[in-house]
Order: sequence, then C-alpha cells, then structure tokens
Amino acid sequence: MNKKIQFQLSFMMFLEFFIWGGWFVTLGTFLGNNLEATGGQMAMAFSTQSWGAIIAPFIIGLIADRYFNAEKILGILHIIGAILMYLMYQSTDFSVFYPYVLAYMIAFMPTLALVNSISFNQMTDPGKQFSFVRVFGTIGWIVAGAVISYLAWDSTENISQGMLKNTFLMTSIVSVILALFSFTLPKTPPKADKNEKASISEILGLDALKLLKDRNFLLFFISSVLICIPLAFYYQNASPFLTEIGVENSTFKMSFGQMSEVLFMLLLPFFFKKFGFKKTILAGMLAWTLRYLLFAFGDAGDLVFMLIIGIALHGLCYDFFFVSGQIYTDSKAGAKHKSAAQGLITLATYGVGMLIGFEVAGAISDKFLISEGTHDWYSIWIYPAGFALAVAILFAIFFKNEKIEYKEQ
Repeated sequence: MNKKIQFQLSFMMFLEFFIWGGWFVTLGTFLGNNLEATGGQMAMAFSTQSWGAIIAPFIIGLIADRYFNAEKILGILHIIGAILMYLMYQSTDFSVFYPYVLAYMIAFMPTLALVNSISFNQMTDPGKQFSFVRVFGTIGWIVAGAVISYLAWDSTENISQGMLKNTFLMTSIVSVILALFSFTLPKTPPKADKNEKASISEILGLDALKLLKDRNFLLFFISSVLICIPLAFYYQNASPFLTEIGVENSTFKMSFGQMSEVLFMLLLPFFFKKFGFKKTILAGMLAWTLRYLLFAFGDAGDLVFMLIIGIALHGLCYDFFFVSGQIYTDSKAGAKHKSAAQGLITLATYGVGMLIGFEVAGAISDKFLISEGTHDWYSIWIYPAGFALAVAILFAIFFKNEKIEYKEQ
C-alpha cells in the first residue's frame, strides 16, 4: 500500500467518522431539550441506527459485492445523506424529524462496511495496516466534538436556544465533501463473477451467513450482539447524563474517549501479537463493565475524575472489541464475500444488539425518571455494567482462542 493510497483511505476515514460524531453524540441532548422527546422517543430515534445496520448487509450484498464499485456506492449514499441531514436541520418537531433520521441511517450505516471493504481491498496485511488507517476515523470524531464545544453549541445557554441543530447543517456540508471525494478513491470492484448464475442468498449477501458454521465465529457473533446491548446505554444516555448533572463542554469531554481510542488503536497490533485475539476482545468487554461502574459512582464535583476515566476507557472498549472484530471477520471471509461479511458483523453489532439495547435503555431511563429532567443515574448505569460482565464471562468460557491468519482463498 503506497503513501498516496494510505492518505486517501485515511482521509476517507476522517470524514466518515467526523460525520457520525458531528451529530450523533449530541443527539440525545438535542432530542430531550429541543424536541422535548421522551425516553421512548429517544429510543426510537437511536434505534434508526440499528434498522440501518440491519438493512446494510442486504445493500452491500446486493450492490457492492456483485454489481458496482464500492467507492461509487459510498459517494452516492453520502449525497443522499447530505440531503437528509439538511432536512433534519430544518425539523422542529419529533414526528417530522423521525422519518428523516430513519432514512438517513438506512443510507449511512452501509457506508461503515463500505469504508472497511475499500480499505481492506488495498491492504496486503490488514492486521498490521488497518489500525493505522482507521485511527484517522477516530481523529475525525474528536475534531467534530471539539468544533461543537469550541463553537459552544453544547453550552447550557446555547442548548436552550436550540443551537445544537447546527450540528446537522455542519455534517450535511461534510457529507457533500466526502461524497465528492469518494469518486477519487482507489477502485474497489465487485468480487463476484457477474456471469455466474446467482442464488437469492448470493445476491443478498446471505452467503456470509455460512461463516456462522464456524463455532468460534458463531460465539463471536453472538457475543457481538449481546455486548451491544450495554453499548446502547452509552450512545443514548451519556450526553444527557453529563448535561443533566452539570458537566460543561460535555461534547468535547466525551471526545476524550476518542483521544484514548487513537492510543489504543495504535497499540492494537502489539496486543494482537502479544496476547492474541481472545484476550484482546475480553479486555474490551471488561472495560465496558468498569466504565459503567465509574459512571454510576462518579459525579460532576469531587468525583468528576471518575467520569473522565470512564469516558477515556472508550478507546479500550471500542478498539479492542469492534476494530478487533472487523479484522477477525475479514480474516474469516473469503475474497468473494468480504463486503458482505463486514455487513454481517455490522448487522450483529449496530443492528440487532443495539436495537435491543436502545429499547432497554429507553425503558430503564423512563423507569428511573425522578422528575422532568432528573434521573436516578446510579440505578441506570448499574444495569449495563452487570450485563457487560456477564457477556465477558460467557465469552471467556466458550470461545476457543485462535490466531488471526489470512489464507489464500
């Protein structure tokens, strides 16, 4: 992989995750303060991510793996996303906002698998090279949060004035930039032979489900679904939690998690080599438990350091589970179904697992609502802490350690 291609892939990742972090982090605060959404309505809004992830494997399998270049589909989806994001910027009522965010997530979630597929297609040793490209996605997320806090859109005063809606306009503009840049990316043609008679399962990318016949991959898939239930609590509740208890510049402070992600992303190849895949994944799972315990016992006063540590654990939580999982999935997939396999793991994580998680998080948030705008956060955070620990124990017992290897296929 030459330097030009590495730059292109890195910039692609930067823009992709700038877009996601530029509005998704503050979505819960925006919905609660500006659209007066209930916990149930917040769950509906956040669940659109899951519906998009569930549909993503079908889009990837139907289009990217068989008929069209992945970089072209990436560009088209981000053009659609830019239009929908602008419509979200103009929305003032939840009933109007919801269809737009649903359509947006159906367009955006497939792009997560596409950027991975485009990247892996250019790499000779993804286990070593991918993390150094993917880390720029993390930097993009950090920069997005820094911009929001620098412009004070997330200050208490500006939140009450509705300034968080500007996040949608900002990401709409960046979506156009990424859409145009996508057409300059290295060509990533479909792997499947167009002349082969395809079954319905092949056209829809369902052949990637054959990976589940591998006992280890099946356990990894199930664990991915389950660990995303507690993950949903973080995405849905972290911003409202920090805002409610009085933490200023909360969006920038939440980017501390992505800052640590940069460090752990760069350390990932070392951990892979030193400790193996299983221990790396387990470290990520246990970090989720520790994070939620810190949230449960921390506060915005003398114990604010506990919240900062909990946020900073995001690097360990995300990289050691999700990025490791992407590399593991790529190593398991045949050359013909790499895009579909990435779509499958997106389905497991951001789809099924988080769909369940958002519903549970919304119900528990409403259950521990003390009064309007006030929650029993200790009780809320204990739930995902216990669940993440249970998943880690199950994975430790049943998953057989294996070395990540790329074989000729």
